[in-house]
Amino acid sequence: MPQNQNRALLHFVWATYDRMPWVTNDIAHDLYQYIKKVAIDDRCEVLAIGGMPDHIHLFVRIATTISIADLMKHVKGGSSRFVQRTLAPDTFFQWQGSYGVYSVSPSHKKRVVAYIQNQERHHQEDTLWLEAEQTFEEQDDLEEA
Repeated sequence: MPQNQNRALLHFVWATYDRMPWVTNDIAHDLYQYIKKVAIDDRCEVLAIGGMPDHIHLFVRIATTISIADLMKHVKGGSSRFVQRTLAPDTFFQWQGSYGVYSVSPSHKKRVVAYIQNQERHHQEDTLWLEAEQTFEEQDDLEEA
């Protein structure tokens, strides 16, 4: 039986509420593992995950069986609950309502993986891919200024 073929590579970025530095070293690893599990459970292939204390990057080959909006609903909703209930139950934690998503050419796959895996260095050296560091909400704010 023929199967659907999918080569859709998507780079997601979303931020903590008000860009607060809540993704601390104490919770980052477990949070990334949880997000990875949610994406895999939704049949997406996780190519890279990483971020900074105020935002997360997720690079996936999205499954043919889930929409972008549903994947982000599962990832953001589930991970927010995971932080609040398990990783940091005595602290407030919330994601921004928006997210950015960018389609990636297969020829740029390695560059995007390297960019996500080296987030700390890119932020320290100010070698950022500015568009991919902002959610759509933040891009709209810049365009209006």
